[in-house]
Amino acid sequence: MSDSITKIIVQGTFGLLLFASVVTWVLVLVKARQRWATKAEDYRFLQAAGAPVKLATLRTLKEHNGPAWRLTQAGLSALSEAGSHGDAGETPQEAVERALQIQIAKERRASEAGLAVLASIGSTSPFVGLFGTVFGIIHALRAIGSAGSASLEVVAKPIGEALVATGFGIAVAVPAVLAYNYFVRRLKVQVSDLEQFGSGLIGAVNRGVRQAELRVERSPSFEGRREASV
Repeated sequence: MSDSITKIIVQGTFGLLLFASVVTWVLVLVKARQRWATKAEDYRFLQAAGAPVKLATLRTLKEHNGPAWRLTQAGLSALSEAGSHGDAGETPQEAVERALQIQIAKERRASEAGLAVLASIGSTSPFVGLFGTVFGIIHALRAIGSAGSASLEVVAKPIGEALVATGFGIAVAVPAVLAYNYFVRRLKVQVSDLEQFGSGLIGAVNRGVRQAELRVERSPSFEGRREASV
C-alpha cells in the first residue's frame, strides 16, 4: 500500500471522527431541548389537571401539548368511542387501558429517536480512532525506514502523531456515551411518570363508570323496570 493511500485513510479517519463529533453534539442539543420542552409542557398540564385526576376537569383542558396531554386525549377518545359504540367484548376501562398503552409506546418511540445514533458513535469511535492509528503507525514506520535511522528523535514524532487518532476517537466516544446514558435514564423516568399518570386516569374512568351506574340505578325509569320484573 502506497504512502498516499495510507495518508488518505488516516485523513479520512479524522474526517469521520470529526463528523461523528458534530452529529453527537447536535443530537445532544436537540434531545436536551426536546426534553426541556416536554418537561415544561407536562408540568403546565399536570398543574392544570390537578390531583386527584378527574374526568370532568380533563375534558375542559384545551390548548395544551406534551406527552401527558396526548396520553389524556388518547384515553378520553377511547372512553368516548367505547361509550358510543358499546363493544360488548371490551369494557370502557379496558378500552382506555389499551389506548393508554398504545400512546405510551408511541411517546417512548418518539423520545428514543436519535439514541441509537449516540450509542453507535459511543461504541465505534474508539475503534475508528484505532483504525486510523494503525495506518498512521504503518506510515510512520515507512518514513523511519526511508530515513534509515531508528533514533528516539526519528521514531517519537511520527508514532506520537499516529496515536492522536486513538485519542480523538476516545474524545468523541466519551460525550456520546455520557449523553446516551443520561437520555436513557430520563426516558425511563418519563415513561414511569406517564404510566403513573395513566393509572390515575384509569382510576378516574372507573370512578366515572361507577357513578354513571349508580345514577342509572337511582333513576325512576330503572326503579319502574326493576319493580315490573319482580
